[in-house]
Amino acid sequence: MNIYTKKRNWKWVLFIMAVCIVCASIFFTNILVRKIASDERQKIKTWAGAVQERARLIILTETFFRKIQIEERKQVSTLAIAFRKMNDPNINETDLNYNIEIISQNTTIPVIQTDEYNNIKYFKNINLKPGTKKLEGDLLKEFTVNSPIVVNWWINRNDYLYYKESKLFTDLKDNLNDLARGFFSEIAKNSASVPVIITDYSKQRVIETGNISTAHINEPKYQQQLIREMSAENEPIPIEINSGKQYVFYKDSWLLTQLRYYPIAMFIIMGVFLVVAYFLFSVARNAEQNQVWVGLAKETAHQLGTPLSSLMAWVELLKMQHKIQEETIIEMEKDVDRLQTVAERFSKIGSSAALAKNNITEIIYNTIDYLKTRTSQNVHYYILTPREVQIFAPINQQLFEWVIENLCRNAVDAMAGKGSITINITEEDKSVIIDVSDTGKGIPKSRFKTIFNPGYTSKQRGWGLGLSLSDRIITNYHSGKIFVKSSTLDKGTTFRIILRK
Repeated sequence: MNIYTKKRNWKWVLFIMAVCIVCASIFFTNILVRKIASDERQKIKTWAGAVQERARLIILTETFFRKIQIEERKQVSTLAIAFRKMNDPNINETDLNYNIEIISQNTTIPVIQTDEYNNIKYFKNINLKPGTKKLEGDLLKEFTVNSPIVVNWWINRNDYLYYKESKLFTDLKDNLNDLARGFFSEIAKNSASVPVIITDYSKQRVIETGNISTAHINEPKYQQQLIREMSAENEPIPIEINSGKQYVFYKDSWLLTQLRYYPIAMFIIMGVFLVVAYFLFSVARNAEQNQVWVGLAKETAHQLGTPLSSLMAWVELLKMQHKIQEETIIEMEKDVDRLQTVAERFSKIGSSAALAKNNITEIIYNTIDYLKTRTSQNVHYYILTPREVQIFAPINQQLFEWVIENLCRNAVDAMAGKGSITINITEEDKSVIIDVSDTGKGIPKSRFKTIFNPGYTSKQRGWGLGLSLSDRIITNYHSGKIFVKSSTLDKGTTFRIILRK
């Protein structure tokens, strides 16, 4: 198992571990969210119960005030009877004293007795303006809230006893009204920081809201949309108050909402951070690898320089001695030239390559001619494009030849020294396409990109640098592309090179 297979396996292991951690975190967070949501609903129910009890208290208070109001009218009726009896000429002294005592015991209820023409004859528990002799204007309006009681003291002669609620009753009633007005507002604000809406029995008319933005709350459409959202999120809680059944709609508090989405936000932030960190690390690692490549290439070129000079001298010496056949010397010269080309290739790594317009077809034919004499006779080379067809593109000849050599040598290794290599050159409007096909063992689809990584090799002996160098030469120096076009196991592989014209 090579380093890239191990790396891929480790990536899968780390990815599965990360997924497990994320799922576990979301799972436990959801459990916590459900517990908090249940606790919030319990608080809302407790609060709604308190609201209902308070409403019952208001109902009891209103009943109590109605009873007081009835009792006060009864008391005024008793006063009216006392006034009528006092006007009776046949009343004895005992009854007179008794009725006087009844009238004098009224120390709370404001009363005014008038004749048929609203002339004031008697008043008590009220401060009249000096000179007021007639019940009229605002004073009449104030004392006609309750119907006056008729006091018949003679045939066809009536007086009228006007009254209003006592000061004690009025103060208590005002307090009750204030309590009723602030009732819904207060209960809405005491909803444990949970957004609430209180509606009537129809669930349409909004009575009060709490912890909700008031920007659009008065718009009917917004109200109904909010009620639908709350109803979908939580079941409304019914309460019984003095005006009938109402419903309390509520949704999760802002704290619970934050807690619900906190893991997702956290993992998104962590993911962005890891992606940025991985990108920066990859850039730094690639820069470091490039420095290693450049240093290795230049050191190789430097080391090849000395033996090359010596070999060139020996070839010249052999020419002068004529002790070796001329064909042998020619082949030796070709190998020396090739070594010199290889040294120049390595020296160009790390430097900006000079591109010149060259005939791609001629370069490929020359490269294959050189390789034919140095590979097995069982390997057959086929170039589908005729030699006389000229196809030009801006390239660095020495580096481009290196790419073709690497592809052909890898193909020979993949075929175990027996098979065929086919090269096809085609020209398009803006690019030149070179396809190099072999009849070797093929490449799994999962490794189409991995084979271009430095150090990747399927051979027991080898550095795994040929395809990586080819990728750098085509991509970085020629701004082109090189990739596996297609591959079938045990049938062969086709590499494609795309160069810009």
